[in-house]
Amino acid sequence: MSRDKTPMKKLVGAVEYTTADGEKKSHWTNIGVAFQNRDGSWNLRFNYIPARLQDTTIQMRDFESKDEERTASPDRPDDLPL
Repeated sequence: MSRDKTPMKKLVGAVEYTTADGEKKSHWTNIGVAFQNRDGSWNLRFNYIPARLQDTTIQMRDFESKDEERTASPDRPDDLPL
């Protein structure tokens, strides 16, 4: 399998928090990538590991266009980098 055909996904960390008015929201951070091996297993490459790992959910998600990401994450402030 050539490198450009290797299935890849992004790794994101999600931390849930409660706003001052009691609303629950999540803060999402891109933290790395995952790529699939020939045998179907996955390698995870982290660019960042959250300091409070016990409070963070790590998800492996498909890559999406920036427009799709903004639509899928309405709680995400517009000034955060993608």
